[in-house]
Amino acid sequence: MTLSLNKSDSIGILSSALCLMHCIATPFLFAVQAHSIKCCEAKPLWWSSLDFIFLLISALAIYKSSTNVSKKWIVIALWFSWFLLIMIILNEKMLWFDIPEAAIYVPSISLMFFHWYGSIFCQCKDEKCCANT
Repeated sequence: MTLSLNKSDSIGILSSALCLMHCIATPFLFAVQAHSIKCCEAKPLWWSSLDFIFLLISALAIYKSSTNVSKKWIVIALWFSWFLLIMIILNEKMLWFDIPEAAIYVPSISLMFFHWYGSIFCQCKDEKCCANT
């Protein structure tokens, strides 16, 4: 049981960390691209699709972790952070509101923190453990 909890939390932490690095690197990569070629501002499709790949991996890691934690508030915090992350990413794609780009760091770091906290302090002790305690 501990191995699967740590594995899903580790995947969640890794996915959130890679997402954070992706968000930090994007402005720098496109600044370099703008100086090296002067044709267009379009992001490569593979780079834009990373947002949704990270969201999918994060959702799967949260789902798996949420079945194995002993505290319900961790599950709520994980899903709330993920929902906030998806809303910020969708807002970035659809341009609904003017939100600073740095706002995406908050849910990404929150996901890493809650996965880490859940893996350290909220481990189930037996097979009958559930998130409702």
